[in-house]
Parts: sequence; structure tokens; C-alpha cells
Amino acid sequence: MYQAVRARLRALTVRVRGARRDAGMVTSEYAMGIVAAVAFAVVLYRVVNSGPVSTALRNIVQQALDGRM
Repeated sequence: MYQAVRARLRALTVRVRGARRDAGMVTSEYAMGIVAAVAFAVVLYRVVNSGPVSTALRNIVQQALDGRM
């Protein structure tokens, strides 16, 4: 029984160590993630500041401010 418990514990330890090696991103993956996030932010900024979207947002805010309480 001792050997079975020890083998099971060893297998669990090996599995945990293997998972720990691939748990995080490396520096290049962080850099690519940041580049993708910035690109998405730029696209979103341009869409929100475009003519039709900006007008629609301005109208929504204006209607909200004109509402009676």
C-alpha cells in the first residue's frame, strides 16, 4: 500500500510540475497581447469618433439630459 500511495503522489507531482511550466505567457506573448489590445482600442476609438456614431451618441445623451424626472 505504501508503494501505491507513493506512486500516486509521484504521478500527481509530475502532473503539477508539467502544468506549471505552461501556466503563463512568455514576454513575446505579452507583447503581442498588448499590440492586439492597442489595435482594438484604436479601431474602437475611430468608430466611436466617426460621424454617424458620434451623432447617434450625442443624440442619446441629449435625450437622456432632456428627460423629466
